[in-house]
Amino acid sequence: MHSVSLPDGEQVAALGQGSWGLGENRNRRAEELAAIREGVALGMTLIDTAEMYGEGGTESFLAEALAGLRDQVFLVSKAYPQNAGRARLAQACEQSLRRLNTDRLDLYLLHWRGNVPLGETAEAMQALQRKGKIRHWGVSNLDTEDMRELESLGGQTCATNQILYNLTRRGPEYDLLPWMQARRMPLMAYSPIEQGRLPAKNALKAIAQRHEATPLQIALAWVLHRTDAIVIPKAARLDHVRQNHAAAEIVLADDDLKALDEAFPPPSHKVPLAML
Repeated sequence: MHSVSLPDGEQVAALGQGSWGLGENRNRRAEELAAIREGVALGMTLIDTAEMYGEGGTESFLAEALAGLRDQVFLVSKAYPQNAGRARLAQACEQSLRRLNTDRLDLYLLHWRGNVPLGETAEAMQALQRKGKIRHWGVSNLDTEDMRELESLGGQTCATNQILYNLTRRGPEYDLLPWMQARRMPLMAYSPIEQGRLPAKNALKAIAQRHEATPLQIALAWVLHRTDAIVIPKAARLDHVRQNHAAAEIVLADDDLKALDEAFPPPSHKVPLAML
């Protein structure tokens, strides 16, 4: 498992685990708990969640899944935009910490932009850092102009931007990702296989056959080939976790990358940032 550098030099696992929707179905809970723990055992130690997921239920689920494993993982959660101000962010963070049964978050993100000024959010995040409640902070679903504004308002210590990025959502390559690269700020790619809805292009099938993999594993390997990408697919089953882990071992050749560019062309103009 290769790692990715945060702006301060800390290394985190390039392939982590998302959790949207986990812990919401009692009949699947045992399998989902096992899947998270298996992922950690395989080195997928970055775990992403949010107070929005199950209205806190997923955070509580992860507390159970990660019992005894807290010091092995890099734990990420996200705050609702309405909770991103000076007073409410501290409260939201405390509630997430309580549900996750931990004393700190390794990374805390603004889930998407709302009505709270970005400068106030940056100030509130930095206050939480000083108190030791969070180690790093960042944002999610912010486009290039939002990031420029954040930087101008005291957000220079933002560690990452979690965005929708996959073979069918390559718009950020035009301007957002170059802007972030210039600041050594990695992206966090959510829905890296478009929730399993990637079109069945012949290129994906042909490359998958060459690598004895599935088309979705190739799509995941394509995101992972970027040295600045932290990738957080969700897996609710043991076999799915193992398939995701195996995708990290796939090395795409130049011909593979060229074929994927032809099937899923990079942007030639500005594309507004998409969200799911």
